[in-house]
Amino acid sequence: MEIRVLRYFLAVAREGSITKAANYLHLTQPTLSRQLQDLERKLGQKLLLRSQHSVSLTSEGHILRQRAEEIIDMVDKTEQEFHSIKDVIAGTVYIGSGESHTIKFITDIIKDIQKQYSEIKFDLVSGNAEDLIEKLDKGLLDFAVLIEPINISKFYYLTLPEKDRWGVIMKKDSPLAKLDNIKYDNLKDLPLIFSKQVKRQNPSDSDFMKWFKGSFDNFNIAATYNLIYNAGLMAESGVGYVVGLDNLLNTMNNSNLTFRPLYPTLESALNIVWKKGQIFSPASKVFLEKLKDRIVQLR
Repeated sequence: MEIRVLRYFLAVAREGSITKAANYLHLTQPTLSRQLQDLERKLGQKLLLRSQHSVSLTSEGHILRQRAEEIIDMVDKTEQEFHSIKDVIAGTVYIGSGESHTIKFITDIIKDIQKQYSEIKFDLVSGNAEDLIEKLDKGLLDFAVLIEPINISKFYYLTLPEKDRWGVIMKKDSPLAKLDNIKYDNLKDLPLIFSKQVKRQNPSDSDFMKWFKGSFDNFNIAATYNLIYNAGLMAESGVGYVVGLDNLLNTMNNSNLTFRPLYPTLESALNIVWKKGQIFSPASKVFLEKLKDRIVQLR
C-alpha cells in the first residue's frame, strides 16, 4: 500500500463521495476510482459501498480507515521530526491528557517554551487513559498525562505538583446541594454517574476504592461517561449525580450545577509519562527539560 493511496482513501471516507474527494484532491474522478479499485484488489476486500451520489464504508473499510489514520499520523509525525533536525530547534510535541484543571501546569510551560523557541509547536490530544496509552505505545504521542490510580510501571514518569479533588456534581436544587460535603452514606440509593475508566480500572487497594469501601455493588450506577462535559449534561437533565473531578464543569452562579467535595477528602495525583527507551525529537527534549526544571523549582 502506498501512503498516497491511503490519503486518497481517507479523503473519500471523509467526504462520503468520490466526486467531492476528487475535487478536494485535485484528481479526476476516473483516476481516483481506479486507485480505490486497485487498493481493494490488493487487500482482497471490498472497502466501499457505492451508490449513485455517495459512498459509505464497509466493515472492512472502517477497519482500514482506523489503521490508515494511525499510519498517516505516524508518517506526518516522523516527517516533522526529521525536518526539525537542524540548527534551529523546531518541531511538534505531541501530548495526550485526560480532563483535569491541573493541565494548566503543562500549558504554562508550553507558553514559556514558545517565548524562547518560536518554531516549537504543540499538539494536545484529549482522551481517556486507555486511548492515551494506546497512542503512546504506537508512537503517536510523546507524552501522556494520566490521572491516578492507574498502572504506570512500564513508563518513565514525573508526578505533577498539583492534585485533583473528587466530589459530586449535581443540580443546584438537588437535596445533596444543601450539604457542605458528601459522605459515603449520602450516596446510597441515589442514581450515580461514574467515569467509565474509574469504574473499570481502579485496583481494590486504591484510595478511590477504599473511599467506596472496596466495591460499587452497593450503589445505583445509572450511567457512565468518558467525557465529563457529557456527564454534566446528564446531571442537568436529572439523570443522576456525577462523581467527578472539581473545576472541569461550570458550577458558578450562572450554571444550574454545583460541586460538593467528598468527605473524607479524596484526591488523585497526575503523572506525565513517556515510553522507556524513547528517542525524543529536539522539541520534545526541550519540553522534558523545562518540565523537570519547573517541578524541581516547586519542590
